[in-house]
Amino acid sequence: MAYTLVLFVGLVAGVLSGIIGTGSSMLLMPILVVFFGPQQAVPIMAIAAIFGNLGKVLAWWRVIDWRACAAYCATAVPGAALGVRTLLALPPHAVECALGLFFVTMVPARRWLARRDYRLSLRHLALIGGIVGFLTGIVVSTGPITVPVFMAYGLVKGAFLATEATGSLAVYGAKVTVFAHFGALPAHVVLSGLLIGASLMAGSFAARYIVMRMHPSTFKLIVDGLMLSSGLSLLWAAVR
Repeated sequence: MAYTLVLFVGLVAGVLSGIIGTGSSMLLMPILVVFFGPQQAVPIMAIAAIFGNLGKVLAWWRVIDWRACAAYCATAVPGAALGVRTLLALPPHAVECALGLFFVTMVPARRWLARRDYRLSLRHLALIGGIVGFLTGIVVSTGPITVPVFMAYGLVKGAFLATEATGSLAVYGAKVTVFAHFGALPAHVVLSGLLIGASLMAGSFAARYIVMRMHPSTFKLIVDGLMLSSGLSLLWAAVR
C-alpha cells in the first residue's frame, strides 16, 4: 500500500513537473519522509529526480538549448557536489527562510524583467549556476529558482522544460554521486528511487500533450503561482 500510494503521487508529481518544470519534490517529499524517514528520503528523491528530468529531456529532445545548458552546468555541477558535502553544516531553517523569500520576490521580479524585455545572457547563466547548484546540494530541490532563471534567458514551454531538465539532470547526477561516495545509497534506497523515478518519467511524457496545447501566457501564469506557493510554504516551514 505504501509503494502504491507513493507511485501514484509520483505519477501526479511527474505530470505537474512536466507542465511547469518543477514541483515534484513538493508533492513527494512529505510522503517519502513518512514512509522512509528524512535521512533516506533525500537520496531517494535525488535518484527519482534524475529519472523525472530524463523523462522531460526525452520528451522535448529536439528543442534543448545546449549552449544555455552548458553555461549553466559548467558551474552548477561542481556547486552541487560542494553543497552536498556542506549539507550538515548549515541550519536548515535559515536555508528554508532564504529560499522562501527568494521564491516570493521572484514573482514580481520576473514580471518586472519581462515588461522591460530584459534577458539573461550565457554569462549570467554561468554565474547563477554555481549558486543554484550549491543550494541544490543542500536542500531537496531548487526547481523554483531555475524556473525564473531559464525563463529570463528567453525560454518557454518545451524549450524551457527540456533545457532546465537537462541542466537539472547533470546537477542531480553529481548529487547522487557524492551520496554514493559517502555510503548513503544502500540497495533499498536505490531501488525505491528507481521505482519512484519511473512514475515521474511516465508523468513527464503524459504532460507533453498538455504543454503543447497551452498558451505561453497561461504557462507563465502557472509558473508564477507555483513560485508564490513554494515560497510561502518554505517560509511557513521555517517559522513554525
